[in-house]
Amino acid sequence: MSTGMIIALIVIVAAVVVVAAVLMKRAKGPHGGRDLKRRFGPEYDRTVARHDGDAKAAERELTERVERHGSLRERPLDASRREQYEARWTAAQERFVDAPREAVAEADRLIAELAAERGFPDGGQYEEQLAALSVHHAHHVHGYRHVHRVARVGAGGQDGDRSDTEEMREAMVEARALFEELTSSTRHRGASAGRAERGDEVATDGDMRANGHHESRGNLPWAVNRRHAKGS
Repeated sequence: MSTGMIIALIVIVAAVVVVAAVLMKRAKGPHGGRDLKRRFGPEYDRTVARHDGDAKAAERELTERVERHGSLRERPLDASRREQYEARWTAAQERFVDAPREAVAEADRLIAELAAERGFPDGGQYEEQLAALSVHHAHHVHGYRHVHRVARVGAGGQDGDRSDTEEMREAMVEARALFEELTSSTRHRGASAGRAERGDEVATDGDMRANGHHESRGNLPWAVNRRHAKGS
């Protein structure tokens, strides 16, 4: 075999290897920095901050999350179960006026149970459940993180000052966004996302009843983003 043919074969083999590497990378999905920013949104920035500004380390973590949980398919939630979860959330929200710590703890439990029923890892594996939720609900997963942290800090404690109560209220409000996404049916998801981007904000019927009943006590009012279609 001539030297020219050997060189040609080497070039061909090298080209095949390069093409194969590119195809394998594409098969794993879009994991580049720009794609990760678009997919994870604010969760991308939080992860970078947690890695002290090391974007490469943050992107490695987010890529691993996608590889572990990207193929997860959420199980449907039938109407009766949705109504049960929504009733429990409304009860917790109304309970906040008199027992904010208990209300926050219930919100934390509700999201964990709901996520598990939708097909995410069990709530007993909080970190893994949170990672999976971040892949599929990146724009609202921080609400779960916030309410879980506040619930753990307040476990077994006494109600604190107004600033503590305000943080608990904010945690409940943030967590509701994820709760509503998980209880929303697929056909309402697009409309919900549109309202979330516009930041439409109204008080729920439960909030209005709570405010009307307890307004004289000077408790914090509820202003909750309503992100799911009426009747969902």
